[in-house]
Amino acid sequence: MAKAPVLTPQATDFPRWYQDVLNKAELADNGPVRGTMVIRPYGYGLWERMVAEVDARIKDAGAENAYFPLFIPESYLTREAEHVEGFSPELAVVTHAGGKELEEPVVVRPTSETVIGEFMAKWIQSHRDLPLLLNQWANVVRWEMRTRIFLRTSEFLWQEGHTAHATEEDAREYALKIHLDVYRDFMVNVLAVPVWVGRKTKQERFAGATNTLACEAMMRDGKALQMGTSHELGQNFARAFDITYQDAAGAQQMAWTTSWGVSTRMMGGLIMCHGDDAGLRVPPRLASVQVVVLVIRDEDGAGEAAARLVDELKAAGVRARLDARTDTSFGRRATDWELKGVPVRIEVGPRDLANGEVTVVRRDDGTKAQAAVAGVAATVPGLLEEIQAGLLAEATASRDARTETVSTIDEAREVAQAGFARIPWRVLGEAGEAELAKDAVTVRCLQLPDGSVPRAEDDPDVVALVARSY
Repeated sequence: MAKAPVLTPQATDFPRWYQDVLNKAELADNGPVRGTMVIRPYGYGLWERMVAEVDARIKDAGAENAYFPLFIPESYLTREAEHVEGFSPELAVVTHAGGKELEEPVVVRPTSETVIGEFMAKWIQSHRDLPLLLNQWANVVRWEMRTRIFLRTSEFLWQEGHTAHATEEDAREYALKIHLDVYRDFMVNVLAVPVWVGRKTKQERFAGATNTLACEAMMRDGKALQMGTSHELGQNFARAFDITYQDAAGAQQMAWTTSWGVSTRMMGGLIMCHGDDAGLRVPPRLASVQVVVLVIRDEDGAGEAAARLVDELKAAGVRARLDARTDTSFGRRATDWELKGVPVRIEVGPRDLANGEVTVVRRDDGTKAQAAVAGVAATVPGLLEEIQAGLLAEATASRDARTETVSTIDEAREVAQAGFARIPWRVLGEAGEAELAKDAVTVRCLQLPDGSVPRAEDDPDVVALVARSY
């Protein structure tokens, strides 16, 4: 009798495969309230690595971390009409607390433009106070009707940056800097996820923004996933919250603001971009455990040799873990680490040790090789970089193979069923965008032909990237 697969094959049922990975790789579980999630330790370890990498880039861009309240007075949201209209269906509102009805309902933050705008107005007096560059790591609540762990949940974790600038050009340049130097750099060089960058259409941009920039990735089923966004807010929130400053000449001016964020949705992107029928495949630069050293049988010094090897790997800067649980079968443990996507597995057993060797297994392609135990730790950093580059190359090749340039709306609709279609925006336009939306195909972003971000959507060379999406 054939052995049943650990996971549902991707080709059979991709959503079921995704759910299997969440469970079997011990990433997350459903919370007790509909739409919430519990992130398990291994999954949270990956999120912590994401936080560390993104946070370092945000600080390099000059922003500082702060914290703002979870509860926002309802009146704050109503000050910016388009903003409240965009979020109204998703708001969680508290009307009672402490056994009494509140005089004014408070909203559980769906995002923090309004409360941060209130304090920007308080803190900014002079042009010397600008730019004000703030970021916070927090949870937010958006009462989603159709939820899926990491991809769309009622509560999720994220960072949200909020900045105020003296000029529109400075605000625009900073939003683009975050998008390219923080988000795209992290996604490509750490997550090994190739992303298209561009600007959203009027229909798709953030509520209250004058422009939204997006990073769009292709998952292994051909659908798009929005991985992160940056918003130019113009003077809409500055006007609503009176964020003004005195310029060098002593005149009162209104500030220009931005906001930008990435969330635990990137965990979903990691799973669906790199995962295969054996589970996760985690890029080494992201992995909380880059190498696991497994003791096959703790005989003839195998346990001691494995422990020494872990120490040598750590000394070489590798995030390594020892698995000496020989009371659990070797096959079960090897499968579990494969499910978790640890980039390299080193197997240490008495038989190989007798020959001065260990077995090195790559998670990306499944290849196995014998290596001398005396020098293996020194070779691992190079191997990890090889795996990192290979995962990015594989994902890029897959995306590019399923991205086609088309000239008609019908062609765009057909290609978008299993990939990305690129069509001139002058051909598609808002009418074509609405037509495609009837078939659940959306404009993911607008680009120039070379993949760069256009200054405006009415540029004659602008191309629309369209796809089905999560």
